Amino acid sequence: MGLRAGGEPTILKMKEFTVRTKSRNETVNIDREVMAAIKESGVKNGTCTVFIPHTTAAVTINENADPAVQRDILTKLSSLIPQSEGYAHMEGNSDAHIKASLVGSSETLIISGGRPMLGTWQSVFFCEFDGPRTRRAWIEVKGE
Repeated sequence: MGLRAGGEPTILKMKEFTVRTKSRNETVNIDREVMAAIKESGVKNGTCTVFIPHTTAAVTINENADPAVQRDILTKLSSLIPQSEGYAHMEGNSDAHIKASLVGSSETLIISGGRPMLGTWQSVFFCEFDGPRTRRAWIEVKGE
């Protein structure tokens, strides 16, 4: 814990959790884990960063109302970046590395009133591109 300008305390909390995926390509809603980390931190106003420490997985914020959106995202990524495309990487998962690079390894959310500021239809999704696997995700919550 550090001090902000004016001597007010800044809370910094880290949390790790696991995500178990069932398919090679899938998205998993992790809103519950994000909310739990924010609540456990006691932060009312600040930021929450979700980081995925894997080169073949990612995190995104997108629509949660219609599951077809998540299927469309995965379908389009797979059509743009097919699994077999004559890649040089010998492990057979170059497509997963490319997808993870495009989607990104972190998202930062604003916290207000102890809750993440997400739009009406938005959720946080872990994105698996080389599953099924058991993965880690890290959450850092900062604020007051």
